[in-house]
Amino acid sequence: MTADFIEVYEDALSAAQCAALIDAFEASGQAVDGQVGGGVYPQLKRSSDITISGKPGWRDNEVTLNLAMLAGLTAYLRRYPYTLIAPLMLQVPGSDGQLRRLQADDIASMSDAELGALARQVFMPGDINLQRYRADQGGYPYWHCELFPRHADAQTLHRHLLWTIYLNDAFTEGETEFLHQDRKVAPRRGSLLIAPAAFTHTHRGNRPRGGDKYIATSWILFKRAEQLYSS
Repeated sequence: MTADFIEVYEDALSAAQCAALIDAFEASGQAVDGQVGGGVYPQLKRSSDITISGKPGWRDNEVTLNLAMLAGLTAYLRRYPYTLIAPLMLQVPGSDGQLRRLQADDIASMSDAELGALARQVFMPGDINLQRYRADQGGYPYWHCELFPRHADAQTLHRHLLWTIYLNDAFTEGETEFLHQDRKVAPRRGSLLIAPAAFTHTHRGNRPRGGDKYIATSWILFKRAEQLYSS
């Protein structure tokens, strides 16, 4: 079977953790109309969102979600090591003490701790959004990818992978649908979706039927060039 680079990891969060995030979302009173890259366009995306990163009161939730993401990312890099190798030409010390280019076999031989540490050297987490899509109303039906040249610091061009954790599944439809791969990922509570951020993985969020849909979602970004390539 040809790889489509879309991976789903079950039980990234427990049912209790998912329920706690939904309860915190509803109790916070912080939700605002969801935005796309250019602003609020409900004909493209209709949701209620909270950006939790860096906000007082959300720190523990942010850590929990990023740890779940990192565990999934480690598994993703084992399956697709060139996610890490191809863009950066990383070097490691060889048996003779001289630097050599990192190879796929090196990734395979690393422990989870070593691979996670390497990932943290290269990548940084994006801002995490909690989102609610109302039953039979909400959704993100516009076909889109996660890269666009908007912000002055070009952070949106540093997005390498997208991730979503589905916080509930008490509805029908509401899939994440990938255009070119002709694939729909059905939400399952606690599961983590990871896929490339580029146009090759253009996708949309289909409307949930019969119940509200809750997700946590963000990106895995390359660190800034001055951090990656500093002496």
